Amino acid sequence: MQAPLDLRLLATFVRAAHSGTLSATAVQVGRTQSAVTMQIQRLEEALGQSLFHRSGSGVRLTGSGERFLAYAERILKIHDEAISALSDKGLHGSMTFGSPEDYLSAFFPALLKSFGTRYPDVEIKVVSAPTVELGTLLHSRQIDLALVSTPNPSDAQDVVRTEPLVWVGSKPTLELHDFGDTVPMALPASNAMDHKAACEAMARAGIRYKISYASNSLAGLIAVARSGLAISVMTQEAVPSDLYILNTPFPKLPRLGILIAFAESERSPAVEAFANHIRSVLPSL
Repeated sequence: MQAPLDLRLLATFVRAAHSGTLSATAVQVGRTQSAVTMQIQRLEEALGQSLFHRSGSGVRLTGSGERFLAYAERILKIHDEAISALSDKGLHGSMTFGSPEDYLSAFFPALLKSFGTRYPDVEIKVVSAPTVELGTLLHSRQIDLALVSTPNPSDAQDVVRTEPLVWVGSKPTLELHDFGDTVPMALPASNAMDHKAACEAMARAGIRYKISYASNSLAGLIAVARSGLAISVMTQEAVPSDLYILNTPFPKLPRLGILIAFAESERSPAVEAFANHIRSVLPSL
């Protein structure tokens, strides 16, 4: 009789299939790359099948791997459902959650604390990335769900919360910064919604500006704003207490809608529970 499959090996296999690299899988499962390689080899030996084609750029599924992936995902999902249904402790399982850095800073500690108190046996791994990158990670199923932004909250369904973008500086007014005729800006990458909104607003208002600093890191933008060398833009709840929200003569910036987006796969009970928790808690934070 063949030995039963190890659920830990199945979980690692599924992550590797979606990420396409063993190094990314190692980060997601909290193991070394060599340990991940050994787990995949053990699973292949147990099945008597090669599951991946390996190359210098990563891994891709063989025909057997493609067929087995659907079974592995179903086994893991049913396992989580069974544990949740019969355990006195409630939900079990793990997930990978993605979010822009400003939302993580402003909202995630409260979300995690309240969810963890209710479901202590659910493990949540966190990936910080801009909305445009989170879409790619969701599509490749490297993350299970994410908070993402939309520039048109009134046109989008399932907006959980709206958050205003604001101008941020080290002093309470633009005049006190003494920049002269051209305002130096510290903004995220050009494909970010914050960047586009800031540039369009400045152009409409006829205010001369230059992009002096670029960073997709919220910590980097905050550091530049604190230095007094530039004005930055960020969501209001992410503004530290030692910085100032600037108004006149700056034009008003739009509000972003915050949505919950999911990977294109079956959602585990833990993922559904965390999404519902975000819907109920995030609007009041």
